[in-house]
Amino acid sequence: MLRLTWTDPVTGAHGYLVVHTLVSGLATGGTRMRAGCTMSEVEDLAFGMAAKTATFELPVGGAKGGIDFDPKDPRAVEVLERFCQAMRPWLDAHWVTAEDLGVPQHLIDEVFARLGLGQSYHAAISRAANPERTLRRVTAGLNAPVPGGLLLGDVIGGYGVAQACLGAANAWGWDTGETTVAIQGIGTMGGGAAWYLHEAGMRVVAVADAAGTLYHPDGLDMPALLDLRDAYGEIDRDRVPAEVQRLPRNAVISTAADILVPAAISYAITPDNTLDVAAKVVVEAANAATTPEAEAMLAAQGIPVIPDFVANAGAAAWAWWLLLGQVGADPADSFLRLRTEMQAKVALLLGQWIVDGVPPRQTAHDLADTNRRALAEAGEETPLVIP
Repeated sequence: MLRLTWTDPVTGAHGYLVVHTLVSGLATGGTRMRAGCTMSEVEDLAFGMAAKTATFELPVGGAKGGIDFDPKDPRAVEVLERFCQAMRPWLDAHWVTAEDLGVPQHLIDEVFARLGLGQSYHAAISRAANPERTLRRVTAGLNAPVPGGLLLGDVIGGYGVAQACLGAANAWGWDTGETTVAIQGIGTMGGGAAWYLHEAGMRVVAVADAAGTLYHPDGLDMPALLDLRDAYGEIDRDRVPAEVQRLPRNAVISTAADILVPAAISYAITPDNTLDVAAKVVVEAANAATTPEAEAMLAAQGIPVIPDFVANAGAAAWAWWLLLGQVGADPADSFLRLRTEMQAKVALLLGQWIVDGVPPRQTAHDLADTNRRALAEAGEETPLVIP
């Protein structure tokens, strides 16, 4: 629907907003920051968000923001604030954004507060029957404590990825305790997935951050390793147990594991490294983690890919359940809802793959199209109501 390019008047950095679709005048999708971010990348992500909202029957369209700038640069927060100020007409009324690669939720909320927009869900909250009550519900949900000393809003996306992995294991009847996982990236999404997979009893045998891959065939102590992360999601190697092997960063792709979870960057799996994939299934935690050509090659090798707009949709789906009052501040309710929906969708996707060889992405797109038509028909009679 819309492609918008912004140039920062101070640094010359470029930022992009792509609105793929509006539903009830709203679109949702995070804002990322990384050096090298492109318009085409943001277009892919906005398309994925539209598919994500349709797959989970959310009454909202898809959008995405991206800034071509290093999030470690000391000027990064100022660049983000100027980008949000420039995008204010959309953020004020139509675009509900949130965290993404390089932009943690607390940071974007701080920027919104300075701009007088309150919180990054502002465009939806401002439409509520009682905006103050809705803001209280959203704030309580985002900040609800969960085991491990974290907050519900920080882990719900990773929890959803973990449920996608558990759903894949269930589809093949694998024993949870014998199922192995390799995870590329241990930030918000990858780290959360690692935590909940470890808690469920799966063996996370490899994790990779910017410094390399850590590997142990018997499984890594993920809670201990996650406690060693710095502000940029990198593990302090000086404190890693000696028995943990240090491997090159890209070694995680070729790790012998049942499930590979690319949870770091877009386009992590390409035709150049597809033949290195040793997993039986790929679960995309990062947006656009697998290129279309690589996914076709994996399918030819008998390796299905659970697409990003299903596997990593937990945070977006939960945010809208929270906005719509379908869940509240009790983490148990949110975990139950997401566990039920994620595992059911993965079962559908892999059922089609196992029985008829239909790629999971095709089945997921068919589901999204069906839901989108049903939502459009219902929307003509049922306006969006945010309590």
